[in-house]
Amino acid sequence: MPLRLFEYNRRVVSRGRRARPLSPVFPVPASQKSLAVPAALPSPQRSGLVIAAVGAMLFSAKAIVAKLMYRYNVDAVMVITLRMLFAVPLFMAIGWWQSRRLAPLSWADRGRVVFLGFIGYYLSSFLDFIGLQYITAGLERLILFLTPSFVLLTTALVFRRPIAKRQWVSLLLAYAGIVLVFAHDLDVSGSQVWLGGALVLASAMTYGIYLILSGELVRRIGSLRLVAYAMCVSTACCVIQYLALGRPVAELAQPAPVMWLSLINAVFCTVLPVSMTMVAVSRIGAPMASQAGMVGPVSTLLLGFWLLGEPISGVQLAGSALVMGGMYLLSARKT
Repeated sequence: MPLRLFEYNRRVVSRGRRARPLSPVFPVPASQKSLAVPAALPSPQRSGLVIAAVGAMLFSAKAIVAKLMYRYNVDAVMVITLRMLFAVPLFMAIGWWQSRRLAPLSWADRGRVVFLGFIGYYLSSFLDFIGLQYITAGLERLILFLTPSFVLLTTALVFRRPIAKRQWVSLLLAYAGIVLVFAHDLDVSGSQVWLGGALVLASAMTYGIYLILSGELVRRIGSLRLVAYAMCVSTACCVIQYLALGRPVAELAQPAPVMWLSLINAVFCTVLPVSMTMVAVSRIGAPMASQAGMVGPVSTLLLGFWLLGEPISGVQLAGSALVMGGMYLLSARKT
């Protein structure tokens, strides 16, 4: 192509004429001219928000899967153990792949990974699954929806960052919505809803601590490597707990529906969402990644209505609107 252009210009100049632009050897078809100039790619912040939102929707579905598994007379210990046993081979493969590409961890970072694996995916998930035995999946997601407020408060206390008036208003709206939904479930589910709500609230607090600490660590060791190692630690904790409770290993062979639900819980409600969450944290930070989870309660309420037959009342919708309004105000930035 350059040689042809040179010869063309040489002949035209020698004849004293002005050269016309030379068309390419392979002209672009009219149907593909719109592809010649690529569209602007989304910013890292926007893609991080999308990744965090999709991850939150998948992660929210674990409550629905757990409720379906409870119909086969399995408890929270069995649910979380099967979930982690099905998920750990994938996390081990991710960890092995990442270890070949990145530098080894220091002993200090190894200790932090062990702590995050214990508090973030073992303790938080265990408290969540126990609480689900006493409350509806919709209320469980709405309580976990307060995780951004815990991240905000903890960040303000630890890193001495002031909380704006707009953020205080958002927290009040969110907690008012939880009170409405909590009172609705108290009439339906009885007094044990207090126990289930307290357990899920503790789960939200521990997961918020995990997000804050992981946000500081993920920049050094990588998002996928952190989540892979942390989930392996969580699996070890689940196995130790199962054996410490004296549960026979033979009980892990559950009926086929339980095993299939466990596989779904492991792949689509564990491996994919936690990996996406860590990728989002590495792109947009822990506070905004947790705030993007505002789509979780809505998706769970709809799935609970569709798959579990859980009713959606006007009070529940009003409480959900208050919670989502509070979290939206929290995540909205001034232009």
